[in-house]
Amino acid sequence: MISRRGFMAGGVAATTAAVAARRAGAAAMPELKIGSTMPYSGPASSYGTIGKTESAYMEGLNAQGGVDGHKINFISLDDGYSPPRTLEDARRLIEQDKVDFLFSTLGTPTNSAIERYCNQHKVPQIFVATGADKWGEYKKYPWTIGLQPSYRTEAQIYAKYILTTNPKAKVAILYQNDDFGKDYLNGVRDVFGKDWDKYVIKAVSYEITDPTVDSQVASLQSAGADTLVCAAAPKQAAQAIRKVHDLNWHPLFFMTNVSISAGSVMQPAGAEAGKGIITSGFMKDSTDPSWKDDAGMNEWRAFMKKQMPGADLSDNNHVYGYMFSYVLHHVLQACKGDFSRGNVMKQATSIASLEVPVLLPGIKVATSPTNYHPIRAMQLQKWDGARWVRFGEVIEGVAS
Repeated sequence: MISRRGFMAGGVAATTAAVAARRAGAAAMPELKIGSTMPYSGPASSYGTIGKTESAYMEGLNAQGGVDGHKINFISLDDGYSPPRTLEDARRLIEQDKVDFLFSTLGTPTNSAIERYCNQHKVPQIFVATGADKWGEYKKYPWTIGLQPSYRTEAQIYAKYILTTNPKAKVAILYQNDDFGKDYLNGVRDVFGKDWDKYVIKAVSYEITDPTVDSQVASLQSAGADTLVCAAAPKQAAQAIRKVHDLNWHPLFFMTNVSISAGSVMQPAGAEAGKGIITSGFMKDSTDPSWKDDAGMNEWRAFMKKQMPGADLSDNNHVYGYMFSYVLHHVLQACKGDFSRGNVMKQATSIASLEVPVLLPGIKVATSPTNYHPIRAMQLQKWDGARWVRFGEVIEGVAS
């Protein structure tokens, strides 16, 4: 369970640092305070798994002595995917808890609510857990950086594939009414250009608080579309998959890669219902048998067995949380004990070429003071009714 004050381990409220300190008997060691916000409740609560995985990773680091003599005090608060709560939590973390920086704050609308505040106070907001293209605006917001591929780049890849496979496509788009969803509109428009009206016959939005997206999906089918691009959070993504199936509609179906977890989306929607859906990936899929003997995934499985025994290994959000934590760990090591805000930001934006065990082969993390899009490559994949099957080559995108 996650409380508004942090991770609840074994029914006792404590931050990961406190748990580890008791275990290691080293409570007197200096602390590195890291803050985060995550939707442990509310309409995007399935993402809460990410925060739990990150908390477990930090606890694991503390059990090994921390980083450069510092124990990590990881405070992850529940914002319910509500921007006003995110701002309240960020202020609390920075002004009351005195965290050194924020890490993996999740969500496009929620991060948008705190971006200006963090930059005005020169607090690193590193590796935000969202792929909105705006996180690459290093000139305007130098203290905020993303990690995963840009949604806009992802949408460009889908649009190019549509033109290649069906030049006469009638495209429908379902999108969340915020910067997250609108990035997909912009990415498709980047490719279709002046022919937008020729291809896109209807685009409809939904609010994250809407109980269902059934009516939106039905309206898109009624418009006569034979291709569907869906930019939805996990709950609404599962609803859309199920509704398309129930309508006996068979469009060429593209799903945002943030809502493709077998455990939290595909299986709840009905594994067979999503057969044929195309997405793009940059991480290894925990349900893909081709990674059975993969060294990187074995490293992840060993972590899960030790730090999160009994967790649902089919939920790829665990892989996502591990990936983010791994990159953060690299940055902390690069700091060499200097965890001042300026140095943390400097190291986060100076990653030459980092291989991460759970990223797909050929995909690496790289940043610079003028490159705030750390991961730019993806590979298309299709759901076969049981797992995601990769096809084609790794595609290097160019974020706008």
